[in-house]
Order: sequence, then structure tokens, then C-alpha cells
Amino acid sequence: MQVIPVLDLLDGHVVRAVRGERAAYLPIRSSLAVGSEPLTIARALLAASGARTLYIADLGAILQQRAHVEALAALRAALPGIDIWLDAGYADYPSMQALFARIDASGPPAPHAAATLVPVFGTESLQDIHAPRAAQAAGFSPILSLDHRAGRLLGAPDLHDGAGPARAWWPRRVIAMTLDHVGSYDGPDLATFEQIRANAPADTEVIGAAGIRDSDDMAAAARTGASAWLVASALHDRRIGIPLVAST
Repeated sequence: MQVIPVLDLLDGHVVRAVRGERAAYLPIRSSLAVGSEPLTIARALLAASGARTLYIADLGAILQQRAHVEALAALRAALPGIDIWLDAGYADYPSMQALFARIDASGPPAPHAAATLVPVFGTESLQDIHAPRAAQAAGFSPILSLDHRAGRLLGAPDLHDGAGPARAWWPRRVIAMTLDHVGSYDGPDLATFEQIRANAPADTEVIGAAGIRDSDDMAAAARTGASAWLVASALHDRRIGIPLVAST
């Protein structure tokens, strides 16, 4: 199972996320690197995990404050060969397209090598269920984050069908996100993950998120059939990682 490191951006800093209570987030204090500058932390997370994918939550955009356009452009330019999965609170496809255009305009001129931006549509923000399909038609490879809190899927009513989350409009990849478990060290929410995976279309890749504490949790998550799991705190605190990191 792949580890995908997570980087949360707020007010120009990488912050430590705790249970999705964003008003309480503070600049990260990591054992991997000094400070909370985004590129420094991004490189440290990628090195610690050995990953070629980085998940970024632009909390400024998600909270409808201010997107980190310049920081995102700088990260993209500095991390060629990396896939950046970007959740920036898109309500619909036009808002996603507009942000990506702003990031492109703020970066180096083509044909400079850059990270690939992959849109993540989170249900807590999404208003138009057709957005992932529109992104797919435009040549992107969208991901849907099924955002849960207190056991309930967050989002507009038409994200559900009679038995739970509507599935016909899902893209090929979905994330089972339990915000209560983010940075909590309560362990991964395997029950929600397994429910989503059991109800997903056969060709859907389901990715887990949040709650990983150690290698035992990683093993338990892998047994559910998850292809990958989003991780932040356990990397920053060196509870998991490639052998060089884990042995320090």
C-alpha cells in the first residue's frame, strides 16, 4: 500500500491538522525539517515517504479566504515528476479551472518541467456533482474525496442516493476521508473505508485517509484493500517512513 504524504496550507504556512478543527491549526513543528515553509516541508515529506505523489489541502481556499496561488505555483515548479493532488475547495468545475489557470499563470513559462496538478473534489465544498466528469472530459484525472464527520458524509443533498452516497457520478478514484481522525492518533477509520469500498463500482480505486499511527495501522489499512493512504502526522513524528527515517 502506498503512503501519500499530506501538506496542509493555511496563512502561508504548512500547518498541523487536528480533527478537522481548522481554527485551531498552528504552523507545523516537524521532526523532519525546521520551520513551516511549504517547499521545505514538501521535500521532507516526499523524502520521508519515498512517494511520488503529494496531497495538498489549500485550507485558505477551502475556507473561502485566499488560495495560495503563488505558493502552489512555486511548489509545482520545484517538484518536477511529482503528482500534486490539490484539494482547494472547488464548488464546481469552473472554479477548479479558474484556480488551475491562475497557478499556471503564476509559474515559470512553458515548457518548464513541473509537477502534474490533479484536482481533488471534496464533498464538503462540492456543489455540482457533474464537476468531476467535466474535469475528466477536459483531460484531467479527477479524484473525489468523500468527506465524513461524525459518521456522516458532508455535502449537498444530491451527493446522496437513498442508501448513502450516490455512486453513478464518481470518478475512477475516490478518497475515504474521515475528518475526525485527521491528526488524532485515534487510528484509521477502517469501518468507513470498508463500507465505501464495498459499495463502490468494481473499477473504482478507493484510497484511505487519516488516523495512521504506526506500522501496525499501515498493515491493518493494507488488509482492507486500500491502494494508498493519506498520512501526515505519523510522518512528521517519524512513527512511519522509509528505513532511514524510521531508524532515527
